[in-house]
Amino acid sequence: MTPMLGIMASSMRGLTVTGGTLVISGGYNYRTFTSSGTLTVSGGTITADVLVIAGGGGGASGAGGAGGLLPFTSQSITGSKTVTVGAAGAQGDFGVQGGLGGDSQFGSTTLVKGGGGGGNVGSTGQTDGSAGGSGTVGQGNSGGGVNGDNSDIVNGGGGGGAGGSGGTGSLNVSGTAGVGVVSSINGTATTYAEGGGGCPRNTGTGTTNSTKGSGSGGSRGTAPAAGQNGIVIVRYRLY
Repeated sequence: MTPMLGIMASSMRGLTVTGGTLVISGGYNYRTFTSSGTLTVSGGTITADVLVIAGGGGGASGAGGAGGLLPFTSQSITGSKTVTVGAAGAQGDFGVQGGLGGDSQFGSTTLVKGGGGGGNVGSTGQTDGSAGGSGTVGQGNSGGGVNGDNSDIVNGGGGGGAGGSGGTGSLNVSGTAGVGVVSSINGTATTYAEGGGGCPRNTGTGTTNSTKGSGSGGSRGTAPAAGQNGIVIVRYRLY
């Protein structure tokens, strides 16, 4: 695919579209927003598919949840649409929960909630997006709990992903990260919004995925990490 700067306009027969980073491939125009901005359609209307992903939750002792994910198909767009891209949730610390991921939104479509931050030792993660606690219905899934009498001596549960819940931690096994969702809206099959992996029983950090909207792995004895920023992708044709 050939990338073009977002300040450049794609146009045909008097219709002009600006905003985001533009890639043209296979008859489609792809506009990607990795930070908040505006999509502007002048001189007409486009029909577009839009993928909106919120920021992932930050890790603490518990894993962060993925940001919520919602696809919108066949959207009729004209004029200016505000695009909000949620930031990553901040890393937590001992006794401090991981931060919530920021919400994302395209125009007036449904607000997509940021991922929940990982909980402290013995606490429940925050509950938004694909949180360490409960996931937002239709956008994400719940994080895994722990099986044991004292969560301080067992492996942590995994953060919820957009495609599945986080796994339960136990005495011998860390909770798996909730799976993300694969989308080809950018022209290539890409995974988004994965949960973080549960922290090890002793020292270390659970799986931390670098895909957009993903939550950070839980950490014990080492510094946790922030989540991943969200993203908004708009795909359309100019005939």
